[in-house]
Amino acid sequence: MPAVRKDVGPDPDPTEYLFVSLEMKRQDQTKPYDGKTMTWIADEKEGFVIGNIKGTKGDLVTVALPGGGEKTIKKDQIQQVNPPKYEKCEDMSNLTYLNDASVLHNLRERYVNKLIYTYSGLFCVAINPYKRYPIYTNRVVQIYKGRRRNEVPPHIFAISDGAYSDMLTNHENQSMLITGESGAGKTENTKKVISYFAGVAASTKKSDQAATEKKGSLEDQIVQTNPVLEAFGNAKTVRNDNSSRFGKFIRIHFGNSGKLAGADIESYLLEKARVIAQQSLERSYHIFYQMMSGAVPGVKEMCLLSNDIRDYHNVAQGKLTIPNVDDGEEFAFTDKAFDILGFTQQEKDNVYKVTAAVMHMGEMKFKQRGREEQAEADGTVEGERVATLMGVDAQQFYMNFLKPRIKVGNEFVTQGRNKDQCSYSIGAMSKAIFDRTFKFLVKKCNETLETGQKRVQFIGVLDIAGFEIFDFNGFEQLCINFTNEKLQQFFNHHMFVLEQEEYKREGIDWEFVDFGMDLQACIELMEKPMGVLSILEEESMFPKATDKTFADKLNANHLGKSNHFIKPKPPKPGQSEAHFAIVHYAGTVAYNITGWLEKNKDPLNDTVVDQLKKGTNALVVEIFSDHPGQSGGPSDAGGKGGRKGKSGSMATVSSSYREQLNGLMKTLHSTQPHFIRCIIPNEFKQTGVIDAHLVMHQLTCNGVLEGIRICRKGFPNRMLYPDFKHRYLILNASAKGMTEEKKAASTILEACLTSEQYRIGHTKVNEHPPSHPFR
Repeated sequence: MPAVRKDVGPDPDPTEYLFVSLEMKRQDQTKPYDGKTMTWIADEKEGFVIGNIKGTKGDLVTVALPGGGEKTIKKDQIQQVNPPKYEKCEDMSNLTYLNDASVLHNLRERYVNKLIYTYSGLFCVAINPYKRYPIYTNRVVQIYKGRRRNEVPPHIFAISDGAYSDMLTNHENQSMLITGESGAGKTENTKKVISYFAGVAASTKKSDQAATEKKGSLEDQIVQTNPVLEAFGNAKTVRNDNSSRFGKFIRIHFGNSGKLAGADIESYLLEKARVIAQQSLERSYHIFYQMMSGAVPGVKEMCLLSNDIRDYHNVAQGKLTIPNVDDGEEFAFTDKAFDILGFTQQEKDNVYKVTAAVMHMGEMKFKQRGREEQAEADGTVEGERVATLMGVDAQQFYMNFLKPRIKVGNEFVTQGRNKDQCSYSIGAMSKAIFDRTFKFLVKKCNETLETGQKRVQFIGVLDIAGFEIFDFNGFEQLCINFTNEKLQQFFNHHMFVLEQEEYKREGIDWEFVDFGMDLQACIELMEKPMGVLSILEEESMFPKATDKTFADKLNANHLGKSNHFIKPKPPKPGQSEAHFAIVHYAGTVAYNITGWLEKNKDPLNDTVVDQLKKGTNALVVEIFSDHPGQSGGPSDAGGKGGRKGKSGSMATVSSSYREQLNGLMKTLHSTQPHFIRCIIPNEFKQTGVIDAHLVMHQLTCNGVLEGIRICRKGFPNRMLYPDFKHRYLILNASAKGMTEEKKAASTILEACLTSEQYRIGHTKVNEHPPSHPFR
């Protein structure tokens, strides 16, 4: 961490943002409480409010509401209220009553009192404060450095230090999974994690420190990659003005002694569709608007750009500006970052030229030639600009789109293309060029982060989009949601393996259950042979396949045969029709498959690729160097946007995505994981305001409630025998004279609970939560 500057004084006191004050505790203890009558009742505005049970009749309970009036509900809808001692509880898995209402209440009470981090068992829940709190300073780092999780308040630094300690102790790679909706604070928390590791694991060798002073610290280097990767990988969405439209796995590497030894970044699932299409309230990638700002002299002229972004349809279909964001200022940061990262002027110029070429390609127009199937150019000015920027001949460039050469048997023949085919080909080429340029930038960043030191172990930080449900859910959303299905399965398996290891240590009789299997049916629906992705790939290979044949094949194979594949509900007014719905762990999502086949094939015109590979723009030559084109050569099934798979078949977007996802899951399974779930508190970016329904939806989507559900299936409430005897002796006086606490606890339990509700361990009572006669 950088040293504290003398001119700005010491770090501010972080106490009120980390600890529950004594005054808060005293106020909480004075709150009225009656465990027998108080209950949580669902409320439209607040999510849940506390009511008082007035009477019962059969399975029905009459509850007095806080604002007056009464409500009758079923007994199984009763959600008990925790005693005041659990107010603002730091770890919600310790709550006496572990229910949805109590989880929401605890998070709300902590958040409105500026406590943004809370534990829920293995999860660390982080709620976006929409304000900068002084809880990431040098002073705070020292609070968490080398401390156990239960010794300090909840914080992402505690999770980070736990991962670092586990790596040093167990000599095992670690991973930190940071997920959440767009705008929840994933990327900001990722930056804080990296900052922490840079502070606690910086090398103390003078030679390394000298190199750091010359090149900058690892934290500084990673920070320098941000302007570039955010310019090319971030965009304005409905919920977030600076949303990462790609996932990233940042490995922080350490040497034998636990000191920093470098880093590298792996990117996942860049949202290529945004390059050529945006919704009305969204924007494409920042770099397009930065370049149009004219803030860096000479760039617009070099890139043959006009002065109006509306001249470029590819990037002007939604919002053109972002409130309180100066694209010109941001472009200056991006341009400077290129220099700091070691880009040559030629490399930088080529990146700008290629990016501008994507904008110009959207203006290449075609028209149908009479009654023929053949298209022809409708004006050539924009195509000539593209050809100039790419370093190729313009006339041949057009001809390669209009009449590409394709291989039939052992010979090449010229194939005529109609207007729509040419337009599709232009779109696919635009997306591929931008996607490959982004991967080139990631590669260059990794070269900067290479220190040459020996790498022994790593801590990987995964910053990836969380499960979301929109009014319109397309192919990209299916990929994101399926990724989260796999990540949730990973969490479920990991969580209860640890839980059941505790049972084993305690000698509890328990038949092993793998709760990761709870999600297996949905995962198989997606990825097994003749699953959704498999059928998508199969249909993509048939020239005559259409959206309808794809939908028909999905229904024939899964509708009525899988509980997770169902008919979608009729669309609401103004919504697009959905073609099928999948029952995910976090909710049922209706998907619209329009255009999926074309999007999945994303076919690149090999004749155009061959021409670009022979052009004079060195960047274009490099980004297509692994593409076989028409000349054969190396296959490209590694998710880099190529044409051929390992077996020689065409590599589809979905097959590349599956390969990337399987690689990620393999990496995660080889690590010891740590989980951070980021939450958006409200849609208005207001500090201290909780939108109950929005938060509950996210707690469902990001697996926090799923984790609690699993926890409740076991025996999560544990208490050491001396504590148990002291607290509950009043329930069975015959245990009073017993000197052995374990026998005394057993005597108390036998009088109050059935054998299915508890287990006697070696050192603790382990109790099942639904029934709580002791409290």
